[in-house]
Amino acid sequence: MEFLCYHRDRPGSLALRYELGEAHWAYMDGFTDALIARGPTLASDDTPTGSVHIVDLPDAAAARAFAFDEPNYQAGVYRDVLLRRWRNTLGRTMWDFPGEADGGDRYLVLGLGSGEPADLAVPSDPKDLIAYGPLLSDDGATWLGTAVLLAAPSPEEAAAVLTRSRYTTVEAHRWRFGGRR
Repeated sequence: MEFLCYHRDRPGSLALRYELGEAHWAYMDGFTDALIARGPTLASDDTPTGSVHIVDLPDAAAARAFAFDEPNYQAGVYRDVLLRRWRNTLGRTMWDFPGEADGGDRYLVLGLGSGEPADLAVPSDPKDLIAYGPLLSDDGATWLGTAVLLAAPSPEEAAAVLTRSRYTTVEAHRWRFGGRR
C-alpha cells in the first residue's frame, strides 16, 4: 500500500532539524526500497518548511509507525503530519522521472476535498509530473484529495494541474528531490 506523508515544520525548529539531520537520514535509509518519492518543501529563501515522503508499506499501521517514529517528529521539529493512503497513478518513482532532478522549479501540490473524486486520470501531458495520485482513506474506499509532485514555472501554474473548484483547498509548496547528497 502506498502512503503520502507530509510533515510540516514547527516555526522556530530549523536548528533542531539541522541538528537531527543524520538521525533523519539514518532512519530513512531503513526505508530505501519502499520510497517512491521524498524531499523537503521550501520557503522562497530555500529554508525547509516540511518533509514529503511517499512510501510503499504493508498497511496503515506501518505507515503510522513510519510517520510518527521518525526522529524529527519525535523531537518536535514538526507541527503536524498529513498521512494518507495514496495511489501511484504514474507507476514509477521520482528516480524514474525523465527530467533533471536539480533542474527548474518543483512543487508539491495538495488538493484536499471530499465527495465525488476529481482528477483521477493522469493529465494529458504528463511530462512534468514526478508523482501523481489520489489521497485516500486508510481502507482505500474514500477519496480525500489528490497529491502531485511536478515541475512548473510558478506555484500558480503548478496548482493549475488540479481542478481547483473540486477541492476545499489547494496548496502549492516549493519542493526539491530529497535523499542523501
